[in-house]
Amino acid sequence: MMAKWMLYTKKENFNEIGKKFNISPMLARIMVNRNVRESEQIRKYLYGTMEDLYDPKLLLGMEAAVSILVDAIEEKKKIVIASDFDVDGIFSSMILYTAFRRVGGQCYIDTPNRVTEGYGLNKRIVDNAIKEGASVLITCDNGIAALEPVQYAKELGMQVIVTDHHEVPFSMENGKKVYHKPMADVIVNPKQAECGYPFKKLCGAGVTFKLAQVLYAHYQVPKEEEKILTTYAAIATVADVMDLEDENRILVKTGLRLLENTSNVGLRALLRVTELEGKKLTAYHIGFVIGPCFNAAGRLETVKRALDLLLCENEGEAMTLATNLKELNETRKEMTEQGTKQAITKIEESSLKDDKVLVVKLENCHESLVGIIAGRLRERYYKPTIVFTQGEEGLKGSGRSIPPYNMFEELSACKDLLDRFGGHPMAAGMTVQEDRLDLLRQSLNANTTMTQEDLIPKVWIDIPLPIQYVTEAFVEELSKLEPYGKGNEKPLFAEQHLRVTEGRIIGKNKNVYKARVANPSGARIDAIYFGDVMQLEHYIKTEYGEENWYLATRGQKNTIDLGVVYYPTINEFRDQRTPQIVMQEYCHIQTPNK
Repeated sequence: MMAKWMLYTKKENFNEIGKKFNISPMLARIMVNRNVRESEQIRKYLYGTMEDLYDPKLLLGMEAAVSILVDAIEEKKKIVIASDFDVDGIFSSMILYTAFRRVGGQCYIDTPNRVTEGYGLNKRIVDNAIKEGASVLITCDNGIAALEPVQYAKELGMQVIVTDHHEVPFSMENGKKVYHKPMADVIVNPKQAECGYPFKKLCGAGVTFKLAQVLYAHYQVPKEEEKILTTYAAIATVADVMDLEDENRILVKTGLRLLENTSNVGLRALLRVTELEGKKLTAYHIGFVIGPCFNAAGRLETVKRALDLLLCENEGEAMTLATNLKELNETRKEMTEQGTKQAITKIEESSLKDDKVLVVKLENCHESLVGIIAGRLRERYYKPTIVFTQGEEGLKGSGRSIPPYNMFEELSACKDLLDRFGGHPMAAGMTVQEDRLDLLRQSLNANTTMTQEDLIPKVWIDIPLPIQYVTEAFVEELSKLEPYGKGNEKPLFAEQHLRVTEGRIIGKNKNVYKARVANPSGARIDAIYFGDVMQLEHYIKTEYGEENWYLATRGQKNTIDLGVVYYPTINEFRDQRTPQIVMQEYCHIQTPNK
């Protein structure tokens, strides 16, 4: 799908910002494009440290929660950590487990079975806690929607602390939102309307990290020991696709550097088997290499595999566990490809393709993969997408959205059709009975206020930049903007009229397009494209003719003239470092007759 190119036009005194913070005006402009414009914002963005994090006691319920935990620790009460099966759940529980054990607490972790139990706290976890002799239950990355299980735990005499970051469930009554919270002893969740915490976008592990900070302070644990917890919070923040701004940016930036030299035996083993050991790690490595390995455990097997790796202290055993996780993730990738192809066929061969909100049911698909497949379809069609497959007690679904569509609120309007649901504006999970699936599809599409304009993807260009400005020094300066991710996207630049002097498809799988391009002023640079190269080939042949495509493959004169959205990188090959551009978008440029 061709995107609409948009150019940021935000105004500020970029030269003044550049002088004050010793950066280029271009870097200042990129930060302003991301709404980082006040002096203190800029300082934290560029140079923020752990000292710049907000006081965790500002979180509503934090001091009360820690008070309950301190009493439990002092009285040798057993604590059950009720987690979830995704990366955020795994690392939320690791933060609590590590912190509780460090200060003498007795605890264990329990997670739901993704297939047989579904998301979040359930009665089985509560019953098991009673059998194990636990009297305190604390949730992480879940619990805000667990009204019945929390009530059940309270009826059995347990103290319950809910830590979560998901949206608080609500219903509409007389045109107003009425929120429904579990009857826990304490709830720590920045999404509560009455919580005055300055930053609302923490993930579940971010919330538990804050709790661990207060607990460590109470027991006077040295600040240095927070570092391993920072690594856990960083991995969860990126993997859960949280906005990399404010506190999240500091946590991820700090955690990435610590992860490179982590003392956790299991993480070191995973870095080794994924060939990341000794490399400078970025948010990309968490989001597309490390995170998926942990997610695969929760998706295809018990999450115990992931926790065993993180708790392992024997290097040989850790290597075996890490290798198993990597192999499990490879299996997950193959199954995801099959499911995605099945979904595309269903959409293309039915009226589904005309819907603004895609609701797709897959046959024989592992229910743990529907969220990933929904994300793939969302990218392909740029529409909110929910994918369902058969579960134990109905159809299990997972949705991924686009910015104009608040999936959590839209599903809230259809909650009478759903057995259960929960999530964020951009993602949600749910269960529905099969005889209601068509009604759900019809209702979501009938109620949406999205326009056709909303369904056109937009690519935001930071600066129109001729390729002669892409130098090694410029690319090096851009690294000050990392880590990149949601809320702090990689900067994009653009130039019209780039002539392709040479271009061909390369790679073992023929999935990369490499070109040499030149602009009207004579500057030349290598360009590389990792997108759909077959589509690119078809596009160029259609717009410029097959002859020009083949002339370009031989480095001969041709008429291919593209507008390109790109980001600059450095290509390192045989100890040689050369600037190059990575093409993100392209369009046909009409060259006027002379």
